[in-house]
Formats: sequence, C-alpha cells, structure tokens
Amino acid sequence: MKTSRTFPPDVASIRAARQFVLAAIGEAAADQRDLVSVMVSELAMNAVEYARTRFEVSVEVTEGRLRVEVADSGGGTAQAQPPPPATSPHGRGLFIVDELSDDWGVSASQGATGKSVWFTVALRAAAGNSSRS
Repeated sequence: MKTSRTFPPDVASIRAARQFVLAAIGEAAADQRDLVSVMVSELAMNAVEYARTRFEVSVEVTEGRLRVEVADSGGGTAQAQPPPPATSPHGRGLFIVDELSDDWGVSASQGATGKSVWFTVALRAAAGNSSRS
C-alpha cells in the first residue's frame, strides 16, 4: 500500500505529517511507532526550515517493511553531518535518521530543483497482534 499527501511549509505541518504516517502504518509495535514519529518529524522539519516549500510525504508499507519519503522543491542538498556540539540546537536531523532507520538516502528530483529524503524500517506488529506479523 502506498499513499501520499502534500503539506504546506508551516511548522504545523510537522505534526500533521507525523500523524499521517502513523495512521498509514497502523498497528506497528509502539517502540517502532515512536522511532518512525521521530524520523518523520526530523525530515518534515528540514523541509519546513530549509526548503521552505510545500513538501510531499509518501508512505509505502509492503510485507512488513516501511518506506517513508519526504520530497520538497527547495534547493540545496541533504547530507548527514557529524553530530554538532551538545550546546547546538540544530544539525542532528539526518544523523538521527541514519541512526534509527534500517536504510536511508537522498534522491535528486528529476529535471527540477528539489530532492527526496527517504528511510526504510522493518515493521513488527504490536504486542497482541501476532496474527498480523
């Protein structure tokens, strides 16, 4: 199942994007829902703060695997940086995605300005839903 939604470049869109993805993944294990929530928040925040354009969030769940992609039409590139000093309030987003995901990457938009940042994780059913695993 694949679904997508576009969000405006507004701070309120970060929460909305997170809720959209969590609704799409259904009854995954609670700890995984928390990790996915953090990663979606980081990617959506990057789109709002740095790209400052509308952004599209795509969610694909196939055979226990989740892929989330956040695409914007802003310039620049997305690269994970070494963790910043503890006193810095910024610069951890892609480092966090790198640490929490099974895999992640960046794809340039075809023939236009922009990029897509994606991550994948294997999903487990929530406790008590073993028949759905």
